[in-house]
Amino acid sequence: MSAITLTDMSGESVPVTGAFPMLYNASGTMDLEASEAWVSAHVEAVQSTLAQCGAIVFRGFGLASDADFDRFIQAFSWPNFTYAESLSNAVRRNRTPRVFTANEAPPDVQIYLHHEMAQTPVYPSRLFFFCEQPANGGGATPICRSDWLLERLHKVVPNFVDDCANKGVRYSQTMPAQDDLASGQGRSWRSTLSADDKTAAETKLAQLGYTWRWQADDALSVTTPILPAVRELADGSRSFFNQLIAAFFGWQDSRNDGRRAITLGDGSALDAVAMQSAVALAEELTVDLQWQLGDVALVDNLRVMHGRRPFQGERKVLASLVA
Repeated sequence: MSAITLTDMSGESVPVTGAFPMLYNASGTMDLEASEAWVSAHVEAVQSTLAQCGAIVFRGFGLASDADFDRFIQAFSWPNFTYAESLSNAVRRNRTPRVFTANEAPPDVQIYLHHEMAQTPVYPSRLFFFCEQPANGGGATPICRSDWLLERLHKVVPNFVDDCANKGVRYSQTMPAQDDLASGQGRSWRSTLSADDKTAAETKLAQLGYTWRWQADDALSVTTPILPAVRELADGSRSFFNQLIAAFFGWQDSRNDGRRAITLGDGSALDAVAMQSAVALAEELTVDLQWQLGDVALVDNLRVMHGRRPFQGERKVLASLVA
């Protein structure tokens, strides 16, 4: 079996707490069966490493297809969080019951940093990504530790952080009647809510505590209940766990204006200057995952935000979620 080395992305050996992300690199040839066996034997160690560093890249583990990715994920024996049951805004296409396309938005659309589904009451704990085909240019996946970001933000705009922590936030968006592939938030209300008609959609929204309004073109405008914008993690640290950056700067399409898509829990507006500080600090802390063919990334969704850089050519990055 290939030797597995743990380093940062530059290849330097560093303590786990100092690496972001941590790279598990398989030297030599490693086939899928060997990868599955290695994962099964090292799940607890991987989980411990993830809790400390927030993100892990597996390189050289012999994966070549969506089916391989599915088998690799199953070796962890973690509970699946399906796309169908999620309230994700993004249009995606399932490849297997566990594996789907990361986002069908056009390549020139930037997807801003966010915690997966933090704009909903139900979200995954961890995320897997798999590079089936890297882009000809661009297409990196930026990742940013939200616990580090929150520490920096509290020093710069403490009142803003306190408002986020004490008041929570509400998100508003308008979902189309049919999937809109031109938008990063283009998933239809039928797909998002697993609803065949308006009555079923309203029943689901009522159960979730949302308010809603139907539009003349059968689009559906919704507002969430108050959701946390800061959450405490298992180790006692706090994370800037929300969709503020993505919603404020990225929820722009024919139906949505990101500047109006989010408020504090009491209905007051976000501090636009503080939001600019959040974006600037996040960019300083961001690391771009430059994909290589066959790479797998594992991300702690409670601690780490992710996004997508624009790209040229064809890019195939697949995803899977852990409950």
